[in-house]
Amino acid sequence: MKVIASAAAVLLCLAAPVAAPAQQGSDLASKIANDPGAPEVTGGKAALRDDAAVQGGKALRIQVARKGANPWDTALASPVKKPVKAGDALLLAFYARLEKGDNGATTTTLPFAGVQLADSPWTPIFHEAVEVGPEWKLIQVKGKADRNYPAGKLKVTIHLANAKQVIDVGPVILLNQGQ
Repeated sequence: MKVIASAAAVLLCLAAPVAAPAQQGSDLASKIANDPGAPEVTGGKAALRDDAAVQGGKALRIQVARKGANPWDTALASPVKKPVKAGDALLLAFYARLEKGDNGATTTTLPFAGVQLADSPWTPIFHEAVEVGPEWKLIQVKGKADRNYPAGKLKVTIHLANAKQVIDVGPVILLNQGQ
């Protein structure tokens, strides 16, 4: 819950005002469609660590042992636990940084950061390639739901197997800003 509260505080500047300032944080928290504090990592080694430089003070360090045959061979995912309606404006926001790049690289381009179906055929709803470097960066990827999706049918996904690397990821938040 602490991560959600601090993430909501950071994202206040990202959402249009929806209520009086005293209520704005709780209104924004109600728009969070995933669990920012419980991402799942597949294909890589992940460990939670303290990092005062990132919002919330915790980061997930993900070690990608080698470039994958597919960029999704190592990925971070976060299930979307709330229903999404056709036309809803969605905002994926997360902090990331490159701790250690392949052969000394100081930047990397993560080929996919977005929202997709949670099961086969894993069709993307929206996504972008995003660049990260050695400093913490708040990354924002915007999209719109093409149709109605029940809770659990979508997931946030970030593909990481584009290189042998170590990536730190802070809170991963999907905001459903409605129509």
